[in-house]
Amino acid sequence: MKAYRGKPGIFESRSLEKKDAELQVRNLSLSFGGVKALNDVDVFVHTGELVAVIGPNGAGKTSLLNCLTGFYRPQSGRIVFNGKDITHLPPHHLVRIGIGRTFQNIELFPGMTVLSNMLLARHNHCKYGIAGASFFSPSVRKEEVHQRRVIEELIDFLEIQAIRKKKVGSLPYGLMKRVELGRALALEPALLILDEPFAGMNLEEKEDMVRFLTEMNRAWGQTMILVEHDMSIVMSISQRIVVLNFGEKLAEGDPDAIRKHPEVIKAYLGESASA
Repeated sequence: MKAYRGKPGIFESRSLEKKDAELQVRNLSLSFGGVKALNDVDVFVHTGELVAVIGPNGAGKTSLLNCLTGFYRPQSGRIVFNGKDITHLPPHHLVRIGIGRTFQNIELFPGMTVLSNMLLARHNHCKYGIAGASFFSPSVRKEEVHQRRVIEELIDFLEIQAIRKKKVGSLPYGLMKRVELGRALALEPALLILDEPFAGMNLEEKEDMVRFLTEMNRAWGQTMILVEHDMSIVMSISQRIVVLNFGEKLAEGDPDAIRKHPEVIKAYLGESASA
C-alpha cells in the first residue's frame, strides 16, 4: 500500500483528527417471537480500538450490528454513543452522528460506477440545498470539486484507480467489497462497523484488506467493530475480541486470552486453536 508523503490531503487530514467513538452496550436483549437473538449482552468499545465480535452461525453477531446501526430495535437494554442514548434512533440519524457500516451482503448500486457509488456517501457533507444545486451556482461547483477530491483520495488509498469509472456490477466480488469499504469511509465515520468484510475473498484480496484496515486503525486512529469468521485475521488485527454464543456473551479479552479460553474453544474455535 502506498504511504502518504508530505502534506496530508483533505480526507487524511480529517481522518487524523481525534474522533470520539465511545460505545456502551448495556444489557441488550432482542427477540423474534420466541427466539432470543440477544440476551442481556454488554459490549464496550473505546476510541481508537479495533474490536472483533465472533461466534458460530446464529450466535447473534449480525443482530448486534443491526441494533447498533438502527435496523433492529431491541426490546430492552441501552446503546450509548459518546454519551448519547441512541437505542431507538433510525439508521440515517446514526450516520449523521458518526456511525458507518459495511454489509455482509454487498449493498452497492451495480448499474452505477465506482466513483458514483462513493460520491453518494458524501451527501451528509454537502453544504448546499436543492435551490443551489438546481442553478449549479459557483459555490455549488466549488463544493462539488471539494467532494470529488475527497473521493479521489479514498480511491488512491484503496488502490482502485483503474476501476474508478467501471460499473460496480462488472467487478469481481473482492473489488466490490473494497468499493463498499470506500463508500463507508466516505461518510467519515467516527465508528466503522464491518460485517464480514473478508467473506468470499481469495487470499490475495484478504491480504489487501488487512493492510487497509490496519493502516486505518493504526495511522488514522479509526475505531472499528469487526464481525468475521476468519480466525487467523481476527487474531492478527484485533485488539480485543467479544465472543457470542446463542445470543449471550460467552467471553471477552485480548486475542491470546480468547485463543486459550476453554469455553470458547469448546463452543467455536475447536481444539486446534489452543495448540
